Amino acid sequence: MIIKDIEYKLKDGRNALIRSSKDEDIQGLLDYLYISAGETDFLMRYPEECSKYTPEGEKALFDSINESDNEVMLICLVEGKVAGNCQISWSNGLKTRHRASVAIALLSEFWNQGIGTRFFQELIHIAEENKNIIQIELEFIEGNSRAQALYEKMGFGITGVKPNAIRLKDGTLLNEYSMIREMKR
Repeated sequence: MIIKDIEYKLKDGRNALIRSSKDEDIQGLLDYLYISAGETDFLMRYPEECSKYTPEGEKALFDSINESDNEVMLICLVEGKVAGNCQISWSNGLKTRHRASVAIALLSEFWNQGIGTRFFQELIHIAEENKNIIQIELEFIEGNSRAQALYEKMGFGITGVKPNAIRLKDGTLLNEYSMIREMKR
């Protein structure tokens, strides 16, 4: 699904653009995936795992999502650079079409600029447009207090925990928390 472009100003005054992914974003997104994976332990990949992502694979992914009726990927560009992305998807199955799943990540240089909040406003708007969706779901890794604070600000509450779901390279085990935001209709 493709959304209409959203232009706005970051907290520091720079211009930002949120839009659906385009072929011209492929290399920028590949670079972003690699960099962001090295900036935090709170994403589900390490930089070396990003080698599986290829321009051809990203193009196929972009095309699939943009043509989908139950998935949206958004990219935020700041001065032409991919600052982050987010995604929402939902099932068309009768038993699960009431649930949407979201994910979000940003490069650290763009933290505290309002991008996460703006992404979530759009994701929630997309969910509100689908009468079947009654809840939005996400997961976050123990210790990611910045993300947790954003999610709570956007109306999500913790609903469960998967103990020791994440194992870092140094052997540290971290819990993964599930959160849900019920749609207000």
